[in-house]
Amino acid sequence: MITLFLVERGILPTPLLYLSAFFEATRSDYYGGLRGISERGEWLPWLIYFLNGVARQAEDALGRAERMNGLLAKWRTAVAGASSKAPLALVDLLAANPYITVNGAAKRLNVAFTTAQRAVNRLEKLSVVKEVSQAKRDRVYCATALLSILEEPVYPEPQVRGKVRF
Repeated sequence: MITLFLVERGILPTPLLYLSAFFEATRSDYYGGLRGISERGEWLPWLIYFLNGVARQAEDALGRAERMNGLLAKWRTAVAGASSKAPLALVDLLAANPYITVNGAAKRLNVAFTTAQRAVNRLEKLSVVKEVSQAKRDRVYCATALLSILEEPVYPEPQVRGKVRF
């Protein structure tokens, strides 16, 4: 809710901040801080903890975005100059969702099935995507390198001035 509030107020352009991951990774501090507020009115330690979480998650989101953009740029370079623009457009689709099917690519790119199939095959040969469904029809492909960045666990760093005790 906090992230959506920040987007609604124009502080964040999109909901890129995933604060729940920080709170989950530091669950005991989270609940300790809430207890401190309700039992002793200790707002300052809670605000320090919360703002530390915002800073850590902002750094995490920026780092992930930079690595993902680096991969996408590498892939765009690898498919640049192809006779069809479909592989390049497909890389852009993967930026929004690392999973794709040939039918889905054809619809989203507004191209023929065979054109989409060739684009997926090209990206598969470049190891950009790999088949993850093992199906005969409607195969699902995934840009696993992007997905692995998205699925990395959160490792909150300790606060600069030491851990706040609640």
